[in-house]
Amino acid sequence: MKTILVPLAIAAMMPFAAAADAKPDFSGEWKLNVDKSNFGPMPPPESETRTIAHADPALSVKSVRVGGTGDVTTDLKFTTDGKESVNTIKTPAGEIEMKTTMNWEGNALVGKSKLAVQGMDITSEDHWEMSEDGKTLTVNQKISTPQGDFEASQVYDKAAAAAAPAANQ
Repeated sequence: MKTILVPLAIAAMMPFAAAADAKPDFSGEWKLNVDKSNFGPMPPPESETRTIAHADPALSVKSVRVGGTGDVTTDLKFTTDGKESVNTIKTPAGEIEMKTTMNWEGNALVGKSKLAVQGMDITSEDHWEMSEDGKTLTVNQKISTPQGDFEASQVYDKAAAAAAPAANQ
């Protein structure tokens, strides 16, 4: 059971990015590019979509991940000013509390998370970086578990904005 809960918890932690001179705005809908991502020892999901609302320092991340270690939907709230955010992640095996601090390091947003799964401490350091054109979000992770440490990265492509309906003339 532990081997199932650890990947579920890690998948929920996977949150993002940076631009040239200004801090990036991560707002928008992002689709996981499974082929460009590296999941370390975890099985890759079939898909993931993240909807981000970002008005610094507030950051909201809604994720729907299908497959891999199981289907997981999260609705997480963070701040980018270094204050601790506490989120509850609902998994098929129960609820997990995650504590995260996020702050800017240049144009990269760095999140440090801690959670406990069945008494096992898990930590993650995530570096969110955005491409200069704002179309690719990469999250590089260093994850530490009682079963060992590993690195992973997720690459997200920005979904095209829906066209506004044409006005009747």
